Amino acid sequence: MKSSSIIHFPSSIQTLRVGVFDSGLGGLTVVRSILNVLQGASLFYIADTKHAPYGEKSSEEILRYSLQITDYFIHVHQIDALVIACNTATSAAVESIRARYPDLIVIGTEPGIKPAITQTKSGKVGVLATPATLQGAKYQQLVDTHAKAAKITLYEQACPGLVSQIEEGKTEHPETKKMLEQWLVPMRNAGVDTIVLGCTHYPLVSHLIEKIMERRLTLIHTGDAIAKQLLRLAETKGHRNKGDVTLSLYTTGSIDADQVRAALSLESNFSSITL
Repeated sequence: MKSSSIIHFPSSIQTLRVGVFDSGLGGLTVVRSILNVLQGASLFYIADTKHAPYGEKSSEEILRYSLQITDYFIHVHQIDALVIACNTATSAAVESIRARYPDLIVIGTEPGIKPAITQTKSGKVGVLATPATLQGAKYQQLVDTHAKAAKITLYEQACPGLVSQIEEGKTEHPETKKMLEQWLVPMRNAGVDTIVLGCTHYPLVSHLIEKIMERRLTLIHTGDAIAKQLLRLAETKGHRNKGDVTLSLYTTGSIDADQVRAALSLESNFSSITL
């Protein structure tokens, strides 16, 4: 595991230790939300870039990677809470992790089908996700529980290759725009007014999505909801949300530091990091 230096935010007597992981940059959109609400905490983030993207791997592979990372967090950093900042890994691994570590706070990431239903005006909701997420049992359960009962029309789209484009820093590349146009124009023509971003990487191209859709659009991503849930569960275990925060970044392979900075929306206070 490759390590970065530590980013120091303001320090705390009782420090909550939180592990967060994803296959790459996407989970940093969740970290950004956590940093907005959590105090008195040490955050440890792993970008598993060696095995990225998860969305095109088998469930068995994703489960193995997820358990290895969780074990590392437990044994090396003694975490109190784990955030699986990846829809695909949540679907493949969250139940196994909870079974292995019943005393650990474990929060997964799910496509925001329920909030999309409450916010759509047209009754037509688009879902952008990795192939593995759309094929997963957790996603199908969400659809069966919420979308079918509400009589919402879902326009589901697997987005193979999009995570790789984002990881490579190609958020403005013509090929990325071409991919998104291929998937989004049918939704635009169908009258979709709400889109679920079913991968934590996808908020990093939200500006392109809005441009292609050419209408007032509601984009649903779950970083803020995850952060609030983490704080709520931590407080039930005695966490006092006061004090400084530190963030340590790790990667299993290569990663673009400029893209990390952009994902976290950090500028000068990020300059000390070397990956």
